[in-house]
Amino acid sequence: MPKWKLVTEFTFDSAHYIKDYNGPCGRLHGHTYKVRIEATSTKLYSSEFCPHPVMVADFRTLRWAKKDITKGGLDHGILNEVMPEDYATTAEMIAKFIYDRTKEKLPENVQLKVVVSETPNSWVEYEDE
Repeated sequence: MPKWKLVTEFTFDSAHYIKDYNGPCGRLHGHTYKVRIEATSTKLYSSEFCPHPVMVADFRTLRWAKKDITKGGLDHGILNEVMPEDYATTAEMIAKFIYDRTKEKLPENVQLKVVVSETPNSWVEYEDE
């Protein structure tokens, strides 16, 4: 059976603070977040931009978070004001938020993995089981 893995990486700049954190991360500060998204499927699909079943997912769909905050993305916003209250602004929860929003835009059978880095040496991975 064929299998495709689509991978894209992008960055966005945003500020955040971790609520009730006893230390510097509890104060407003910013990061250039690096995001890597992997979408895997045994079938190809169409997208909102292409009517033919020729892709796992559209890169434009996967990269929604890099858009400016005023256009529905996360770039140049304060994550505590943008993300729903049930998502803390830790790297773990930012990855889950990007995963959840991206998953809503994809066909059900596409497996997804989201990696978020706040620094070059620290990242979190969130994926389907």
